[in-house]
Amino acid sequence: MPIYEYHCNGCGRKVAIYLRSFESVPKCPQCGSEELSRLFSTFALRKTHQDIYEDILTDGQLTAGMMRNDPRALAEWNRRMTMGMEDDHSSPEYDEALERMERGEIPDFSAIDNPFSDED
Repeated sequence: MPIYEYHCNGCGRKVAIYLRSFESVPKCPQCGSEELSRLFSTFALRKTHQDIYEDILTDGQLTAGMMRNDPRALAEWNRRMTMGMEDDHSSPEYDEALERMERGEIPDFSAIDNPFSDED
């Protein structure tokens, strides 16, 4: 369900209105006027995982760093793969390991809980 931006000719405000259908006549939530002019709004497009992989694979410097196990390249790969994710489930240990990688250090990953581990 889209949210549209309008300029209200009644009160002069810029308003955002959630429309359930195109048949409904929007009203200004501030003054109730139906004299609205639709504005061109910015919008965002989410990249698919495939788009992200292609961006990474076409970045020669990043892929070369990953092939050398450069911790900075691995940290950059992680940043790109998690960009735009809404839920941040990282632990303090994970965040610390990522910071160390960004400084060029190889962290001790054994201290981080692995949800994919067979050990239980």
